[in-house]
Amino acid sequence: MSHNKETTTMSSNNMFSKGKKSGHECELRPGGMLVQKRDSNSDRNSDSAAMSTIMVKVKYGSAYHELRVSSHASFGELKKMLRECTGLHAQDQKLMFKKKERDSKSYLDVERVRDGSKLVLFEKIESRERRMLETLRIAKKEKTSKSLKEINHQVQPLAHKVSALEAGASTGEVVAELHIESLTENLMRILITLNEIFAEGDLKLQKSEQLRKREKNVPQKIKAVEEQQLKHWDSVVVTTKWETFD
Repeated sequence: MSHNKETTTMSSNNMFSKGKKSGHECELRPGGMLVQKRDSNSDRNSDSAAMSTIMVKVKYGSAYHELRVSSHASFGELKKMLRECTGLHAQDQKLMFKKKERDSKSYLDVERVRDGSKLVLFEKIESRERRMLETLRIAKKEKTSKSLKEINHQVQPLAHKVSALEAGASTGEVVAELHIESLTENLMRILITLNEIFAEGDLKLQKSEQLRKREKNVPQKIKAVEEQQLKHWDSVVVTTKWETFD
């Protein structure tokens, strides 16, 4: 009998030692069952996590909004949550706590916001107007940039045609006057459109560069084509006269 008792004790000791080696502490329950010991620290961590979440009440106009948020969150994070329920952009929010506006970078626990604390939300009209103006400015800049790119895209094939005509005319190739006029009209129309575009900053410099380049190079090339055509016709006239004389 004593032998069996010793065996049971040794088995229990062995199991305890295994539990310790594996990193889990064990305990012997009534009836001889060996189970893993509950971690009291884990329970405390769970309670701590629950306590770190607070409920705050925010008044906006005539409405009240209750939000559950981490006590360690910033006022900026709270504003993002308020945007979901109020539709008010975070940059346009003025959040008051204890009659004082709170910075978005400040933290709730540092400013002593507790569970059940009440805050008041106002809309910053000036901020909203500035943000809208900035949005319009960016949209206008993007539109101008797009217009300049489109004009450059339109000019490129026409410029290539002018270069091709110039090369052909220099070798004595006959170019139809109607073709030259059509190219000239299209290029002038694009230049007028380019000149009417309002641009600022870098885009203004980009526009000026495009105007300078197109106004200088394209007309000169067209003029060169026309001069080559005149030389060609003068040559034809001289040849005809000599043939008549003979």
